[in-house]
Amino acid sequence: MTDLIDAAAQKAVEAIDYHRLNELVQEVCRIPSILGDEGPLASFLADYMKNSGFEGVGLQDVVGERPNAVGELGFGTGKRIVFTGHMDTKPVSIGWEKTSPFSGELIDGAIYGHGIMDMKAALVCQIVAMEALRDSGVDLAGTVAMAAVSDHMGDQLGSIRYFDEYAADLAVLGELSGNEIFLGHRGRYYFDITVQGRSAHTCHKPLAVNANLLAAHAIIELDQSRLTPALEDWVVDLFGAETYMAPGRVYGGLPPGGPSMIPDECVIRVDCRPQPGVTVEEVRAEIEHCLAAARTRDSRFRAEVELVDVKKGYLAEPGDEVVELMRDSVRSVRGGAEPPLQAAGWLGDTASFGDKVPTVIFGPGGEPVYCPDEHLSVADIVEATRVYTEFAVRALTPRESA
Repeated sequence: MTDLIDAAAQKAVEAIDYHRLNELVQEVCRIPSILGDEGPLASFLADYMKNSGFEGVGLQDVVGERPNAVGELGFGTGKRIVFTGHMDTKPVSIGWEKTSPFSGELIDGAIYGHGIMDMKAALVCQIVAMEALRDSGVDLAGTVAMAAVSDHMGDQLGSIRYFDEYAADLAVLGELSGNEIFLGHRGRYYFDITVQGRSAHTCHKPLAVNANLLAAHAIIELDQSRLTPALEDWVVDLFGAETYMAPGRVYGGLPPGGPSMIPDECVIRVDCRPQPGVTVEEVRAEIEHCLAAARTRDSRFRAEVELVDVKKGYLAEPGDEVVELMRDSVRSVRGGAEPPLQAAGWLGDTASFGDKVPTVIFGPGGEPVYCPDEHLSVADIVEATRVYTEFAVRALTPRESA
C-alpha cells in the first residue's frame, strides 16, 4: 500500500508546472494587499482559479471590499482538506535597494516582493499544487479546497467566515515556517490597564496626581514579569517556559500642541503571548500581582483591568493524522530525512479555526520577515509546492485502491 501511495505522490509531483509556479508568484508580488486593501489580490486569485477550471470559485464576503478568494477541486467522495493562508500584509518597510517592493523581480535565484514570505508565495504554492493533482490524473477520493483569506492581521475575520461556512476534515495553514513542520503557535491576550490620577493645570502641579507617572510604575513591573505557568514538558520544549508579556502601547495625556494639563488617565495595552494551555485567568493573576507591586511604589496608584481581545494558541499533537501526513510528505520530498517538529511564537489564523479543524502549519519563508529587500528562493518555493502536492495525495488516496 505504501509503495502505491508513494508512486501516486511522485506522479503528482512530476505534474507540477514550475514555470507557471514562478510566474504566478511574481504576479501576486506585484499586487499590493496591505491590511485593508486585500480586494485586488482576492479578485486576481479568484479569476485565476476560475480560468484554471476550479469549482466553486468565488469572492466570499468578509468585510467591506475585502473578500476571501475561494475555490476547490473535487475528486469524488471522501475527505475535504483545505489549503489556506492570508492575503493581507503589513505596511511596506523602508530601505529597499535591490528592487522595488512590488516588482516581483527574479534576482540570483530568488523572487523579491513585499509580503512574499507572509504569505503570498504559499498561496501560489497551494494553488499550483492543486493543479498538479488534477493534471496528474492520480486516483483520489475527496476534495481539495483553497481559502485565501483576508483580515488575518486584523481580527481574523476571513478565516472565521470561511470555516463558519465551509466544512473541513483536515487543513494546512501555509504560514511561514521555513518549510518545517509547525505543530502550532502561541496565542494573544490583550489587557487594557487604565491608571487613574487627578488632573490639574501644569501651574497647579501640587494639586495633581499625574496618571502617566503612576503608569510608569506599572510599566516597570509588567516589563519585569516572568510568568512561567505549569505546562507539560513537551509543550515547554516547543515554546519555552515563559509566557511573554509586555506593556507594548501607552496612551496618556494630551497630544503635542494641546493645552497644558497634567493627565488624570493613562491606558497601558499589555500584549501577552501565552503558550497553548495558559488560561486568561493565569495571565490576569500575574497582571494583578504586577499592579500590586506598583502600588507599593506609590500608594496613590489606582487602576482598572479590562480584557479586550482573546486569540487562543493552537497545538496539534505528534501522532495526529494531519501531522503524520505532513511528516510523510516532507520525508518523501527530502529523500527520507526525518523532519523535526517545531512551533511558532507568532499568532496564526488557527487561533480562530484550529478548534474546529485538525491543522498543521507548513510554508516557505522565515525570520526575518517584513524587512527591506524581502525575498524567497525559488528552491524553497518549489519544495513547498512539492510538499503540498504530496500531502493532498496522501490524504486523499483511496485506501482500498492503495
